[in-house]
Amino acid sequence: MQSWIPILVYLAIASSVGFLMLGASRVLRVRAKDVPPTRELTYESGEEPVGNAWIRFHPRYYVVALVFILFDVETAFLVPWALNVRALGRFAIVEMIVFVVILLLGWVYALRKGALKWQ
Repeated sequence: MQSWIPILVYLAIASSVGFLMLGASRVLRVRAKDVPPTRELTYESGEEPVGNAWIRFHPRYYVVALVFILFDVETAFLVPWALNVRALGRFAIVEMIVFVVILLLGWVYALRKGALKWQ
């Protein structure tokens, strides 16, 4: 039971800090008595929204987003590798060439399937 005391103290401090922050934000908030009517709109610029916000998007938008994420992840792997390529040696260069070839094959596949064509 003695080993649980630091954990219980930590949980008590963490929860009390959370409740203190919520209480402080409630006490210190700005209370606006005269709210202009534009603040009640969806956009504070005063522009009225046109149509419903829940419209259907073509699946092609999502495919392009997935391809973008694919190549964004590629960059996330290439940058640290490029910074340490001398220390990693020849084996790392061969591994990166294989990685880039696999990504290029995926890109060629997406091009042939027409996933990147806008219609």
